[in-house]
Amino acid sequence: MEAFLISTGIVALAEMGDKTQLLALVLAARFRKPWPIVAGIFVATIANHAMAGALGAWLTTVISPQTLRWILGVSFIAMAGWMLIPDKLDDDAADGRLPRFGVFGTTAMLFFLAEMGDKTQIATVMLAARYDAWFGVVAGTTLGMMLANAPVVWLGAKVTKKVPLRVVHLVSALIFALLGAAALFGWG
Repeated sequence: MEAFLISTGIVALAEMGDKTQLLALVLAARFRKPWPIVAGIFVATIANHAMAGALGAWLTTVISPQTLRWILGVSFIAMAGWMLIPDKLDDDAADGRLPRFGVFGTTAMLFFLAEMGDKTQIATVMLAARYDAWFGVVAGTTLGMMLANAPVVWLGAKVTKKVPLRVVHLVSALIFALLGAAALFGWG
């Protein structure tokens, strides 16, 4: 349960102001069809985070616990620094063309690709390596993505204007730094 709750919280916070959240806003404004957009986000997130979680779980089988502890500690601290750098959305997602694969298919493809190498995907790898609970991590990171992105799809710019993104990024960075310190010093 700890893996699920921590994964949910970290990803929900990390996703605030992330490029995929901005992508959700662009898709909502462009297509104005929230259900297929939210469904596309959900499917893309499950696929992407399941692969990331599997990679994290596999790492625990090929790297010694001591080495993994150091890698995770440094990775979490690096993630804390990365959280302090705001994302910007590439203009490719809003080029004005009609979607070739429909709203659902376009959303699923764009989100899957946008998550490649993203903070939340890397966090999923690290969390799955940290906890021996692949399903709990993937379920938690997926829920975190949905908690951050679904309201943006339905409420649009109103949500993003009321959320102090700098504070959210600082809280996320602090959580990652604490997880990094815990891994490095063997706490918990």
